[in-house]
Amino acid sequence: MRVSVTSALAAGVLASLASASENYLGFNSGAMKTDNSAKFKADFLAEFNTAQGLKGAPGKFDAVRLYTNIQAYSTNDPIEAFDAAVESKTKILLGIWTSGTDSIDNEITALKGGLKKHGKDLANLIIGVSIGSEDLYRVSVTGLKNDPDGVGAGPEVITKFIKEFKSEFADSDISSIPIGHVDTWDAWTNGTNKAVIDAVDWIGVDEYPYYEDGKGNDIKNAGSLFDSAYDATVAAAGGKPVWVTETGYPYTGIKWGQAVASVENAEYYWQEVGCRRLFNKTPTFWYNLRDSNGANKQSFAITNNLSTTPRFNLTCPDHFDTPSSSSSSSSGTATSSSSSTATSGAGSTTTGNVSPTSSATGSGSGSESGSGSGSGSSSPSETSSGSSSPSSTGVPDSGAASLTMISASFLVAIFGAAFALI
Repeated sequence: MRVSVTSALAAGVLASLASASENYLGFNSGAMKTDNSAKFKADFLAEFNTAQGLKGAPGKFDAVRLYTNIQAYSTNDPIEAFDAAVESKTKILLGIWTSGTDSIDNEITALKGGLKKHGKDLANLIIGVSIGSEDLYRVSVTGLKNDPDGVGAGPEVITKFIKEFKSEFADSDISSIPIGHVDTWDAWTNGTNKAVIDAVDWIGVDEYPYYEDGKGNDIKNAGSLFDSAYDATVAAAGGKPVWVTETGYPYTGIKWGQAVASVENAEYYWQEVGCRRLFNKTPTFWYNLRDSNGANKQSFAITNNLSTTPRFNLTCPDHFDTPSSSSSSSSGTATSSSSSTATSGAGSTTTGNVSPTSSATGSGSGSESGSGSGSGSSSPSETSSGSSSPSSTGVPDSGAASLTMISASFLVAIFGAAFALI
């Protein structure tokens, strides 16, 4: 009996470790095309199949981050990305849109509809859910400076929706998925947003050194700028996993400070940030496989017409130009536990030099922002705080998820219990 109990405990530990070691590779996918027409199952399926078949990729890109559960131009129909994901076995980071609205009922209805249709075939593909996307940034001092008409949401709104989502799916097949929120690094280091860190299981960060004008944002400095912002986010997260939910570099577009959009620079960024720091180390959703946001003046797509032959070589090099940062070994690995607590840098009110967010309406369409907000310099300046009062102009929905890291004390306790029974 002792042997069987020990074996069971050991198996549980191994299963937990296996879960903790899984890092996702994926892209972002909005609900509409650049001409604002809706995407349907065939469109999503073409994206997912291309992502999984990319030549030279440093792993299988078999995950997708969505911005909403709602099919474009419907009230609460399930997004047809669900159908495509089930067919292609693509993992999903759900999105719930939370800016400019006092209700996520349509998001919840759409997700329940998808789960009713596909059952565990869909539920088992869901790796997490993000309640909101860059909402805190858009109501911050910097966000409003860049876009005075931007619609966001404060921490009390985000935390309310997190509680509501948990309650709605408490008895469902996705009751244990990790719940998070996606925002910019300077939103996470702003102490007024600590309640959101406390409420989530993981933190998603959108980070674009391309937009860091005034900070020496030449392509050769992009890796260091990324490290600085990412490390600041990790420090604010209080031990909770950090996922990189958006990052990338445009292959065409306007010059931004010292940053020049080009295929050559997009490839260099892929190598110095993706290969060196992220791929197979932390859950990463690159921006982007194909352009979906017609409001962007830059184009980020790494493919042309969803060809599996990318614009540039995706193979990772053996050597990099960017010096290693102090926490380059930190990981945003996902786990199924949700017990960690955060100690965000209270009182920290960093903003950094942030790009204009291209109207991330998200509406029922879940159109992604593609913004380059919130990148950091070698020492992010701590100057202005984000407003905690939400804008209330009524814009529907996009996603959330839960995850945490396995603590050393947990592992010690489990191993100790196992060996005590031998």
